[in-house]
Amino acid sequence: MNRGAAMPNNFLSLLDLQKQFRDCLASEGAEEFLKILLNLMALAFVMDSEFRKNIKGFNGRYLFKSVDGSITVSALFRDNQLHVREEPIANPNITVLFKDGRALMNYLLSPKPDILGSIMRQEVTLDGNLNYLYKFAYMAKRLQLMVTGQL
Repeated sequence: MNRGAAMPNNFLSLLDLQKQFRDCLASEGAEEFLKILLNLMALAFVMDSEFRKNIKGFNGRYLFKSVDGSITVSALFRDNQLHVREEPIANPNITVLFKDGRALMNYLLSPKPDILGSIMRQEVTLDGNLNYLYKFAYMAKRLQLMVTGQL
């Protein structure tokens, strides 16, 4: 029996499994990171009256999801509060569809998120009013500055 001949196929299968595992972790990690960010934002709205001014009178429905369906998080701004759900919502003002978990993490962790660059790299697709995304990005950046003591 020639064990060396079988090894490349087994090795390729192992590499495929490793990639699938990493992709799974990236997607699940990305969803968890997004939920943490949104819940931290919700807490900041409750605790910080200055930050809460960003959503005074604002009603917005955001749906963040991935092409493969491994990421689905909704953010609902209403009554000067943010509600986070781990399910799709009807009639979002904007749907942000990420290619995968890695694309979401690249966008969220970027020091200077570039939604247009992400669109051009085909990592993100948008459906809805782009102004909602800009408002969200502003609030997320402001939250980051608050948390790091830069504001």
